[in-house]
Formats: sequence, structure tokens, C-alpha cells
Amino acid sequence: METDIILAGVGGQGILSIAAVIGSAALEENLFIKQTEVHGMSQRGGDVQSHLRISDQAIASDLIPLGRADIIISLEPLEALRYLPYLKKEGWIVTNSKPFENIPNYPKTDQWMKEYRRFSHKIVLNAEQIAKDLGAPRSGNVVLLGAASPYLGIDFSHLENGIRQIFGKKGENIVEINLKALQVGRETENYLSI
Repeated sequence: METDIILAGVGGQGILSIAAVIGSAALEENLFIKQTEVHGMSQRGGDVQSHLRISDQAIASDLIPLGRADIIISLEPLEALRYLPYLKKEGWIVTNSKPFENIPNYPKTDQWMKEYRRFSHKIVLNAEQIAKDLGAPRSGNVVLLGAASPYLGIDFSHLENGIRQIFGKKGENIVEINLKALQVGRETENYLSI
């Protein structure tokens, strides 16, 4: 078993929290894990990305080679497109449909949606709106994690335990709302926007 994951987004969207939850779940399954992260100008809305490699065998490198990622999970639609050269032909893209328009010439929605329509293995959903509808506006990242969960090769109950471990210090209410966001994200067929 080997899963190579690219996590992408902009500073403050919760990319590193997703990485921590997946990492915790992988360790619970006694899997090997390697991670690298690039924070960029995350304090100013710059890009953040992480390479996360999970395997039942020892992993030599923490960087994912071009064309080897099994999945891209992105909280910002253009950031996912930036990392397409890393994705396998049969790989999955799971992305938020709500853009973070941090540049003056941000492409119009129909332009970047056209790119997504080319892929058969994709989930594009408004994770932020789903999180708001749940009463958890800061849990869009966990909604996306739930949507990606069938493709990670990790038992869902271990992802739930990862939520408990990573968010436990913030209180039981935060844990419960994130568990709910994870479950709702897993049921994405009701929320797809393409």
C-alpha cells in the first residue's frame, strides 16, 4: 500500500491541520509516513503546500516525484491546478470550488472550471459553504478531507481518531463539529458543483 498526497491551498485555510490528521491516522495503522511542507507567504495569503507520503514499506524520500501523486486535496481551486504535473493519470483531485482571489487578475470561474471538466476523477465542492451550513465555518478543510477519505487508503475510523487527537486540545465541541464535517464531506454526492 502506498498513497502519495499533495495538499494545497493558501495560508490560513487549514492545510497543515489536514496533514496532521492524516498523519495521525496513518500512524494508528502502523504505516510509514513522510511529510514536507512549504509555507510560502502563508501569513499573507500566499500558497501553502505539503507532500504527504504514506506506505506500508519504508519511504526513502519525502518529496513526491512528478506524475506520482495519487490525489491532490486543495482548499483553493487554482492551487490544485498548479500541482497537476504531480498527479498520476488515474489520480484524483478533491478541491474547494470557492476561490481565494488574492491576485488582481484571478481567472473567472468559468475559465478554471473548464480545466476541471477535463478530469473524470474529481470532486469539486463548496466546502466553505457546507461548513457554514453545519455551523462550523472554519471546518471547510475537514469537509474536504472527508470528501477525499475514500481515496486515501486509510480506515475512516482512524481519520476520526486523528480528528480527536489533533483537535482535542480545543475542546469537545470543536472535536464533535469536525467529526460531523468529516462525515458530511464523505457524503459529497449531494454537494458536487460540477
